[in-house]
Amino acid sequence: MTPFCHSTLSIPNPNSLMSLSSSLRLSSSLLRRSLTHPRHFRFPLADPLCRLRRTQPSGLRFISSLPPQSSNNGGLVVSGDENNNNGGGESPRIVPFELHKEATESYMAYALSVLLGRALPDVRDGLKPVHRRILFAMHELGMSSKKPYKKSARVVGEVLGKFHPHGDTAVYDSLVRMAQSFSLRCPLIQGHGNFGSIDADPAAAMRYTECRLDPLAEAVLLADLDQDTVDFVPNFDNSQKEPTVLPARLPALLLNGASGIAVGMATNIPPHNLGELVDVLCALIHNPEATLQELLEYMPAPDFPTGGTIMGNLGVLDAYRTGRGRVVVRGKTKVEMLDAKTKRNAVIITEIPYQTNKATLVQKIAELVENKTLEGISDIRDESDRNGMRVVIELKRGGDPALVLNNLYRHTALQSSFSCNMVGICNGEPKLMGLKELLQAFIDFRCSVVERRAKFKLSHAQQRKHIIEGIVVGLDNMDAVIQLIKKASSHSSASAALQSEYGLSEKQAEAILEISLRRLTALERKKFTDESSSLTEQITKLEQLLSSRTNILKLIEQEAIELKDRFSTPRRSVLEDSDSGDLDDIDVIPNEEMLMAISEKGYVKRMKPDTFNLQNRGTIGKSVGKLRVDDTMSDFLVCHAHDHVLFFSDRGIVYSTRAYKIPECSRNAAGTPLVQQILSMSEGERVTSIVPVSEFSEDQYLLMLTVNGCIKKVPLKLFSGIRSTGIIAIQLNSGDELKWVRCCSSDDLVAMASQNGMVVLSTCDGVRTLSRNTKGVTAMRLKNADKMASMDIIPSSLRKDMIVKSEETETSAEKQSTGPWLLFVCENGYGKRVPLSSFKPSRLNRVGLIGSKFAEDDRLAAVFVVGYSLAEDGESDEQVVLVSQSGTVNRIKVRDISIQSRRARGVILMRLDHAGKIQSASLISAADEEEGVQSLEEFVGSL
Repeated sequence: MTPFCHSTLSIPNPNSLMSLSSSLRLSSSLLRRSLTHPRHFRFPLADPLCRLRRTQPSGLRFISSLPPQSSNNGGLVVSGDENNNNGGGESPRIVPFELHKEATESYMAYALSVLLGRALPDVRDGLKPVHRRILFAMHELGMSSKKPYKKSARVVGEVLGKFHPHGDTAVYDSLVRMAQSFSLRCPLIQGHGNFGSIDADPAAAMRYTECRLDPLAEAVLLADLDQDTVDFVPNFDNSQKEPTVLPARLPALLLNGASGIAVGMATNIPPHNLGELVDVLCALIHNPEATLQELLEYMPAPDFPTGGTIMGNLGVLDAYRTGRGRVVVRGKTKVEMLDAKTKRNAVIITEIPYQTNKATLVQKIAELVENKTLEGISDIRDESDRNGMRVVIELKRGGDPALVLNNLYRHTALQSSFSCNMVGICNGEPKLMGLKELLQAFIDFRCSVVERRAKFKLSHAQQRKHIIEGIVVGLDNMDAVIQLIKKASSHSSASAALQSEYGLSEKQAEAILEISLRRLTALERKKFTDESSSLTEQITKLEQLLSSRTNILKLIEQEAIELKDRFSTPRRSVLEDSDSGDLDDIDVIPNEEMLMAISEKGYVKRMKPDTFNLQNRGTIGKSVGKLRVDDTMSDFLVCHAHDHVLFFSDRGIVYSTRAYKIPECSRNAAGTPLVQQILSMSEGERVTSIVPVSEFSEDQYLLMLTVNGCIKKVPLKLFSGIRSTGIIAIQLNSGDELKWVRCCSSDDLVAMASQNGMVVLSTCDGVRTLSRNTKGVTAMRLKNADKMASMDIIPSSLRKDMIVKSEETETSAEKQSTGPWLLFVCENGYGKRVPLSSFKPSRLNRVGLIGSKFAEDDRLAAVFVVGYSLAEDGESDEQVVLVSQSGTVNRIKVRDISIQSRRARGVILMRLDHAGKIQSASLISAADEEEGVQSLEEFVGSL
């Protein structure tokens, strides 16, 4: 800081500037006015610069303008008084200053004062000045953990009067926080009375509460304070001495963490577990070159006093490596069953993130429930007591606890992030440090403390040994010494005689003279001899300790392990191995079943499962919604909201999106175009098949069939990572297009049918597994310009129920009423069921067997395997959804469709007087008769 007068003005202590912070903030406009019009600028009486100058001799004063001969622009001068100029013959002393430089330097001094004296903790003992002064004052008052409690007001008054010249509120708030178990991982003060709560309830007034030191604070921070281990400096009025730092035995900055905001700088350090902190400290002592990964094996993450779950270690790694990082913490919860009959559950919150207000959290949840932001919650109440935290969130009937929790994590403070900013005072300067740098700084400080303590003990031991050696000499010559003392005329002459007679020092002679007669016995002499031997041994050990840094580090490790054995507690925060705590949309969306419809022109929409009610066979049906001009319904399927929906185009390209990303529409809506809005499809490309996938299993395959009868099997896992622009699913021949794609396993059967009603039944294992970017093989020989009409998968679980019969015995097929069956649906609305036993499995590339007869203008629309779900009477418990070209939908029971032979035409399933032809069909499970709502359990097939 530039002095105001080079010869007479002194610079105040930077600590004194802390009380002048408000008046040092000079505005830019005031500075500009002062530089432009200096004679109109005056320091107010309350200005600190003026107050500083009032302490100087009266012969100095500030003037508002320069003498005419001066060319300084906008400067301040200090001029000598005309009446006090050493005789009047000398010219006044003038020292020019630029005001903007003076203001800048003063503000920088103020900022540094705040950084060092208030807001930032010291790396060595992890304390801010106010905390250090509170602990030291309590230590001076003798408020140890073994003494009775004393009023907190007594401590606050002691701190204010001797060490901390600030408000009592700041001191008491700091004292309260050091006694709160939910604020510090290891509290430093034992509180008696109301010291606040995790609900942010304030502590009682200082006149009501009592406190004393915690044993951990005595052992970790205040031990060896009287053995010259740290420097002491005068307090604010030079009446007392206070330590600049406490001789900490553990890195308390990491143990309890710290937070503070200074001028242009802040710090936020998380707390850690004491046992893990000792382990990582010992590891670094043994291996100073240890990497961060090696240190993380001993201390993997912070340990917050309120517990919680730390999500992933990426933020922890960043914080430990660079000093900055984001640690995501979730509260701990569990699910309890409230009523087994109604299946009502409750989410119980037992721990919340660090520095989270529980009362505010409960209030926020209630507000979100009232605003309909959180759904599925019927009641919330706080049942916390002295035994622990318990916040009960009752769910509605059928509510999903996982979904409710994910919504709580997203919308409330039940999941919070702790932003690490590990800034501390190191070597008198604020510095951002990582884990290893913090630990190394503490080790260097601890080595200095141990070395100073050893030197202090060595000096005292050597001095005491020197005295004992003189006493022993005196006891050996007891009679002569007594005669010499008797002859001496005074105390000083006796001391001089002893020194000259026996070669003693002044201190040794004084010790002999002060010895009492009762200590001249033989027993007392032996005590002096034993003490001399003990001191010799002690001096040897201390000299050996000081001779090597390795010995000092061993002692540091030993003392740290002793503290671990005494004060270590289990970890409270659980580290969960996950990438991060970020929640995706899928985490807060229920995995409900849904209906999905797509038109020929690529308009898609999803609807709720109860959109279409159950109807009888032969009825007209209900419209699926408005369609665009010249558009027809292409596909209709069942899936879940979390499913990956694979869209296969006619060009053999596959695209993917989540089912919930498709906009939900009403039944009458036209839907959303797939092209550009959902999928990045090229012009003229259209979706021909949709496959919902819940999990990309390794034993699952996708079976693809083209219009011209080309079949191919590809492992499902090859489609787990699909680009936004799509990937190739199959290579097509000229004029061919991909039409059907189904999921299967190697043990399944595949049923393929042509538009003329020919059927081929083959094993999926017989289809060779190929990669994506390849062509398939011939599945079926097509005659008379025939095309493929449909494909369906027969699960391996149904194969054992199949009874293979020859073609001659098929006339008895109508009499077989047990499944499974093949369900045939024709374009003109006719349908029938044929037992699977009527079809003999064969290899690929065959003509196939006749499956159904048609009228001249009719052909096959779809084939399904039915009989997955059977009722008590052995009949099918499934339903089929038929969609016409005009968008009319009809849902009927499969059991209402009669069982006929392979050559029969079937019965009317849906009347199509004005609805065109059957465009697609889907098979779904049975309706839930109790609630009258469709329950869609699995997707079987679609056209």
